[in-house]
Amino acid sequence: MADPVRSDPLLVATGISKQFGGVQALFELSFDVGRGEAVGIVGPNGAGKTTLFDCLLGLEALDTGTVVFDGVRIDRLPVWKRSRMGIGRTYQRLELFRGMTVADHLLVAEQAKAGTFRLWRDLLHRGGPTAAELRHVEEVLELVGLADLADRPVDGLGLGHARLVELGRAMMGAPRLLMLDEPSSGLDVAETERLASILRDIRAAQGTSVVLVEHDLRLVESVVDRLCVLNFGRMLASGPVAEVLASPEVRLAYLGTSR
Repeated sequence: MADPVRSDPLLVATGISKQFGGVQALFELSFDVGRGEAVGIVGPNGAGKTTLFDCLLGLEALDTGTVVFDGVRIDRLPVWKRSRMGIGRTYQRLELFRGMTVADHLLVAEQAKAGTFRLWRDLLHRGGPTAAELRHVEEVLELVGLADLADRPVDGLGLGHARLVELGRAMMGAPRLLMLDEPSSGLDVAETERLASILRDIRAAQGTSVVLVEHDLRLVESVVDRLCVLNFGRMLASGPVAEVLASPEVRLAYLGTSR
């Protein structure tokens, strides 16, 4: 993929530090994502990937630094406000609801985004979805390849389809930035390839920026424009994927050898 123009990045994190007790997880780390760009974040266990992800999302408060999204400082905003501004996410650990169908998961996300999911509406039997909400659910089901499973309870889904439900739910908010936390975890090769194809389709159709925290380098190489490697809370390397993976410093951090 050609490198996009990053003169006006969508997300800019500057000088982020985070400490847990006596452990310094991030050291004044800076990170940015261009509009329409896909950035991979990789690194050995304990490198600080999850901590950076949580700091950007607002799940962890920063010790130092700032996070700016589309020109607005957001590092003091709660998670839900960041979501409303256009940041969507998936979880490494599946967060689905037993007994609900695939379409129900997306519909709840749509109604929560629009503020139409209210207890009083259900009590008055007026909680039915609107035609516009149903159309949006259908569009996203098609986008993530789940249209044929719309009425299937999530309890009976395989892991590959379950992860696509989470992806679809995240897309219901029409995010400008989609943050994916180990989306291929537990998937086989075929499921991972399908996920990569869907992520490419989402970027092509929506122009969505993507941050991908991932251990599967094949998925990373097939999806992202730029790769960032963390090691002990510091940015070890950042740049085009092939160039970064060929770096002796990166190979030493991953493989214990620079050759």
